[in-house]
Amino acid sequence: MTLRKTLIAVTAFAAIGAVALTGCSSGGGSTSGSAGGSLTIAKPDGAAVLATQINNPFISTGSGMSLGYDRMIYEPLAMVNPVGKNETTPWLASKVEWNADYTQLTVTPRTGVKWSDGKPFTADDIVFTYTLIKNTPALDLGGLKLADIKKEGDNVILSFSESKFVKQGDVLQVGIVPEHQWKAIADPTKDPVKEAIGTGPYTIKSFSSQGVVLSSRKDYWGGDVPVPQLKYLEYNDNTGLLRGLQNGETDWAQIFITDFQKNYVDKDAKHNVFWAANVLSPDMIVVNTTKAPFNDPAFRKAVNMVIDRKAHAEKARSNAGPELTSVTGIPQPTGDQYIAPEYKDKTFSIDVDGAKKVLTDAGYTWNKDALIDPAGAPVSFTLQDPQGWNDYVTGIQLVATQVKSTLGADAKVATPDADTWLSNVATGNFDAALHWTGSGTNPWHIYDDVMNGAYLEQAAGGKVSDNFGRYNNPEATALLAQYAQASDDATRTDALNKLQKIFVEDVPAIPIGTHPQLGEYNTRKYTGWPSEDDQYATADPTQPSAVQVVLKLKPAGK
Repeated sequence: MTLRKTLIAVTAFAAIGAVALTGCSSGGGSTSGSAGGSLTIAKPDGAAVLATQINNPFISTGSGMSLGYDRMIYEPLAMVNPVGKNETTPWLASKVEWNADYTQLTVTPRTGVKWSDGKPFTADDIVFTYTLIKNTPALDLGGLKLADIKKEGDNVILSFSESKFVKQGDVLQVGIVPEHQWKAIADPTKDPVKEAIGTGPYTIKSFSSQGVVLSSRKDYWGGDVPVPQLKYLEYNDNTGLLRGLQNGETDWAQIFITDFQKNYVDKDAKHNVFWAANVLSPDMIVVNTTKAPFNDPAFRKAVNMVIDRKAHAEKARSNAGPELTSVTGIPQPTGDQYIAPEYKDKTFSIDVDGAKKVLTDAGYTWNKDALIDPAGAPVSFTLQDPQGWNDYVTGIQLVATQVKSTLGADAKVATPDADTWLSNVATGNFDAALHWTGSGTNPWHIYDDVMNGAYLEQAAGGKVSDNFGRYNNPEATALLAQYAQASDDATRTDALNKLQKIFVEDVPAIPIGTHPQLGEYNTRKYTGWPSEDDQYATADPTQPSAVQVVLKLKPAGK
């Protein structure tokens, strides 16, 4: 299902669907929701995040973006839902419209919106924000490649140097900042912006090493805010945060929980909810295609044929999300509509005999039980993921055991610290690693992450920003560009079908499991949360849609 390029227009209240609880006029209203009280939101990144207050929404490692509270202060033009119907919900825009080839976006700013300091929000703020991104490449976190920004009547016209079909969310979900404050900021890439001024429903009440407290606004343009106060906490690790969720100290979080049913849901089965929103993002064994043994497509294909994906879903992911079944690597049922006709009914199965035949045909032999490559050397490789990433480490341990026991390759496991791992992957200092892919409202990001040779051309200092396996196939690179720049669905479908064929036949990476967006919350204080039955957003409190979730909550019992 593609995002609509047709006109998306709504009134001030319809823009948020049912998120506003009362009929108060825009810009007015009083704080409500006292019956539910405050909500506590937490992450497991350690106390260092709270050492310095950084409310700059362009600093991804700052306290505001790390904890997610910036999402409640700086609002975007529109929300793009990665689940459900992939709908676009205008927010600070009352309507948005793309041209046919997605190189131009027309935005009509919402009227009646005020910044938290009382000044009016206008089209000039939109122009300023996107011009700031255009003129400061370090702020272009989504790779927008803006060509021109201008006002035209009541509208703002954003033009791009390439089609934004696959990056509509990156364009629309930029947090808009106030020109009257930011024009005086000398270096927007470093300034912490201690005084956060936004259009969102909350302002910062207090910041300390103990946490961050936000208070709801009485003059929010969307009407009454159902939750009067939000508290953001940091725990040292997943174990501490899980304990906080279990004892009710924390209401909302996003962490992986081993055996989530027993360790979280059953602790209060009436109220505790764990939801893994199935998005278009699989986990893959990213393999270094520039060095043995994974420079050989035959070996990649053989490994792909002996992976036990059911075991991965059960043991590594605790069934948090469905098993990955399509040979295309596209998660189902979310991506059913995108799977090429020739692969509609093709699913993964363990085929040890078939894998051994692939290797034999390619010149491999065995010395007793040890696999020997065509040059006569024993086959060995190391899988690596950061220590402490329990689900990923369990995943590579399973793969190592499966490959060693079925094919006889000497598969080892290494668990460096996260910083070392990130550097190893970026510089190509690895054999194989379990890694996620990007996600969007179509599968382009899946294949872009593991097949796009353009990332190799953009390498700086030996580091690549994606395609860590360094797979270089000019046809795949051209097809990815064709899909991204196409102006019609037929062209996109044709390119995507061909990409799937290359992926299945050449195995540039080995898909192993789904990678849902996780969320944990309870319904003791509030109801109206997103869920499998109501997929208006994911339940991840760090995503742009977190503000949409809060505004749709209702005090329990009402």
